[in-house]
Formats: sequence, C-alpha cells, structure tokens
Amino acid sequence: MSWQAIIVLAVFASTIAALVRYQNNPTKIFGGVILFLYFCNLVSTEQLIASVANPGLLTLVLLMLCSIALEKTRLLRLVASSIIKPSLKETWIRLYSITVLASAALNNTAVVATLLAPIRNNPNHSASKLLLPLSYAAILGGTLTLIGTSTNLIVNSLLIDTSGVSLGFFDFTLIGLVAVIACGVTLAFSSRFLPDNDTEEVDFHSYFIDAKVQADSGLIGKSVEENGLRHLESLFLVEIVRHNKLISPVAPDEVLEAGDRLVFSGDITKLMQLNQFSGLQMFADSNGLLGSNLTEVVIRPESMLNGKSLKSAGFRAQFDAAVVAIRRDGQRVSGKLGDVVLQVGDFLVLAVGGDFKNRNNLSKNFIVVSGVETESRLSGFREWIAIGGFFTAVALAAVGVVPLFKVMFILLGILLFSGCLSPSELLRRFPKEIWLIVAAALTLSQALHNSGLVLLLESGFGHITDPEWIMLSLLVIYVLTWLLTELVTNNAAAALMFPIAYGFAIAVDANPMTFTMIVAFAASASFVSPYGYQTNLMVYNAGRYKLIDFFKVGFPVALVYAAVVLTLVPMMFPLS
Repeated sequence: MSWQAIIVLAVFASTIAALVRYQNNPTKIFGGVILFLYFCNLVSTEQLIASVANPGLLTLVLLMLCSIALEKTRLLRLVASSIIKPSLKETWIRLYSITVLASAALNNTAVVATLLAPIRNNPNHSASKLLLPLSYAAILGGTLTLIGTSTNLIVNSLLIDTSGVSLGFFDFTLIGLVAVIACGVTLAFSSRFLPDNDTEEVDFHSYFIDAKVQADSGLIGKSVEENGLRHLESLFLVEIVRHNKLISPVAPDEVLEAGDRLVFSGDITKLMQLNQFSGLQMFADSNGLLGSNLTEVVIRPESMLNGKSLKSAGFRAQFDAAVVAIRRDGQRVSGKLGDVVLQVGDFLVLAVGGDFKNRNNLSKNFIVVSGVETESRLSGFREWIAIGGFFTAVALAAVGVVPLFKVMFILLGILLFSGCLSPSELLRRFPKEIWLIVAAALTLSQALHNSGLVLLLESGFGHITDPEWIMLSLLVIYVLTWLLTELVTNNAAAALMFPIAYGFAIAVDANPMTFTMIVAFAASASFVSPYGYQTNLMVYNAGRYKLIDFFKVGFPVALVYAAVVLTLVPMMFPLS
C-alpha cells in the first residue's frame, strides 16, 4: 500500500470520527478535507474544479434555490388548513398522506416548518401525537422521487461524477411507495407509544421570558401581589433573580427591589401586557426591538450559537435581532436570559430589526418555525409564476422533455426577473453546507481513485463471487450508512458511503446501481434519533419528546423500512 493510499484512508477515517465528535461543525470538517487533499497533491486542480462544479451538484443547488419562491406562497399554508379534523384517526391519515405527497416534490424542512405551528396550536388533539409522524412522513415522502430529498440528489451528483450516468426521476418511486405504505402501517401501530403531552402546557408554560425592574420603577417596594403580577393573562412569574441568586417559587408577599430580574413563563403572544408596568423592561426591549413582529426559530445543529450565551455570542450584532423568549425540550430555563447557554434545538422567539432579513448567516444558524417570515410574501401573478413555474419545470424534467439542470436554470432566471426572488435572498439562502459536503465527497472520491485504493479494493475483494456474500455486503453497506445517518447527518452519510459502496461493487463485479440505491435509501433512514435528520430535530422540541420516544416509535419503522429496501432494491436493480 502506497503512502498516498494510507493518507487517504486516514483522512476518510478521521472525517467520520470528526463528524461524530463535532456534529455541529460539518462545514469546517469538510472544508478542511478539501484543503488537506489539495495541499498534499492527492487531487489535481482540474479534479478539484470538476468536483466543485459537478453538474449534479449544481442541479441540486438550483433546485433548492428555486424552491425558496415556493415557500413564499400560500400553497403549503392552504394545505395545512385542510389537515386538522375533530377525529384523531382522520387527522392522522390526512397528515401522513398530504405530508408524503408534498415532500415528494418540495423541501422537507419547508413542509414540516409550515405544518408545525397549525399542529401545535390545534384545539382538538395533543401535538405530541402528530408531530413525530409528521417528521417520519416527510422523510418517507422524500424517498419517492429524485428531487424528494437532498440525499437522493447528493447520491446522484456522486454517481454522475463517477460513471457519467444519472438516476431517473422515478427510479426511487416504486421502492419508496412500498416503504411509504409499509412504514405508514407500522407507524400507525407504533404511534400508540407516543406520549400524550398537554398542548396547552407546551404553548403557554414553557417559554422563558426575562424582564428587569429598572431603578425608577413604580414596582419597587411593593409585593408581587400588590403589583398585580400574579394575575396576568397566560403569563406566570416563576422566579426572581436577585444579586445572582434565584428566588423560586415566588411568594405573593415577596417585595421587589431595583435590579430584580423577573422570569415569566407563558404565552409569548401575551408578553406585551408587561408594558403596563412602570419601569419593567424586557430583554428585547433593552435592545430597542420589541416593537417589531415576532419570529420563532429553532437553533440548527451547525449553529455558531451552540454552547454560547446570548451576550458572549453578540447576538444583536450578529443577527440584528433580540431574543424575547426561549424554550428547551419543554422545560423551563432558569436564570438571566442573556446568560443562558444556548443548545442545539432550542426554540427562540426573536424580535427582529430592519436588517434581519439581509443577514447571510440566518439559514446556517436557524430554522424558521413560525411568525413573520424573513422574506416578503408572494401574491398575485408572482405567486402563480412561483407555483406554476416550479411544478411545470418538475413535470417537464420528470417526463424527460428537458434536463432537470436546464429547466431549473431557466426557472431561476424567470423567478429573478419577475421579482419572485431577489439576489440578496439567493445569497442568504445559498445551500453552502450541502454544496461543501458534496464537493468534499467528490474530491475525496477522486483521491481514493488517485491513491490506488480502488485497485486495492478490487484485489482484496475481487475473488468474491458468491451471491450470498455479496448480499451480506449489501446489508453491511446499508447498516453502516444508516448508523452514520443517525450519528452524523443524512447528507454526510450519503457523501461518505457512496465511494466505498460504488468501489466495492466494481471490485466484486456487481451492479453499481444496486449499491448506489442502497446508500441513497439507507441515508434517509433516520427514525431512531432526533439529530440525524433536520425535521426530527424540529419536532423533538415542539412535541416535548424524549429520546426513548424516538426509539419506541421509530425503531419498528426503521426495521420495516430496512426490510423493504433490502428486499426490493436487489429485485429492481439486480446485482448482476
């Protein structure tokens, strides 16, 4: 084995280890991989450029950019309004089927983000009975088409670079459809293990709101009861922070002092009633932003905010926004709002400034859940252009009239010229992380070939001809990809496992398409962890779930999904 092969193997292993250890920084890890491989001359300049400008990768980027316009229309909100019914069974069936169909063509995160608020606030059913099925339906719906999930498009990008062949739009459909039906039935049974968390408690008792008693406040010297702080609508005084000490529970006769931080828990829409109290200033109000509309976001896994407090992160300067309230796993957060150490999955309610929507770091740090969107809404002819243009483009590509890249490139131009999208929106929402992950994976794949590791793979496994051993290898590839998906993310799992799977298929003289499809489906099999897939993380907090809930409900779904994929993929794409 040459020194180049040893280095490339070490890079591959180190990348996986780093992703498991530092899940919040995939961009830095993959960026470091590209720099290291190029610095060590393990890939050429031409190969690096080809990886960065891969046609499949550019198609993925164009598709994600065009879908931004669709998110700005009323389409998904109209769909959401038709889901909730008095019957839980009818609501569940509607939610599952509509989410599956929507996710087959639209961005999964956008679908879940749109449906999240109506489900949480519905008066008929506990949100915890519906939110996890919502996420699983979005995942399963994404397996129906080539554009259903970024995972499929990433695998397609790698396949085009390796073989020059592209996957078809409906290559996933039959297997995905069987998985949707089989997993849907399984999910219907396993959903009985979902907790029945009280919806009102999630909405009204879990947000953490911080207000400070100013030196000139009329509240000073009077008790909590005398100040009327015990009779607020849907807001509850749960603790007082005084001289860095907590007073909790707060007694009715507790006398307020200057500088006290009053910590309320409750309905964020009712917080403006605190303005009626003289000299009581909320955290966001001290930043001069409380008069603006509120936006609810959840902190992404890769966010720079993870592990930092609002003060140390310089939140106002970074985002031109102030945090009004915070919620974590359905639990009340304690202490001063500015000193709370933020975590992945925290829900933040933001009062945003005028420059908030122009910041380029929003999509990397936040998932917008509800409230005021950062972009303006589309209406009139622009809304028709966005909806009609997108689905027309997808239909033309699906039937093979126009290549997907070409039709999406033309559509993006139309959306820009018609004003449906602006250049600043494209810059802000550009999928930098996915682009870097795929480019790094393509570069790493080139390095594997350049170092001779593919030839070593052929010499090491070329003697395997027994179909049973090859099927066992297929199972091993599936399990490894699935584990990476649960431990890291679906996109990283697909990018890292494809070169290994494809190289092994060539080595044993098997059909590379069989192993390619196994990787694509396995990379979407995130059912037992809230951290492997973005939509799981979104519902994790909103439904006040625990890790055991994902295991009890998701593990049976994961087993059925694996059985369907491992049975049908070799049938649809024979090994020889």
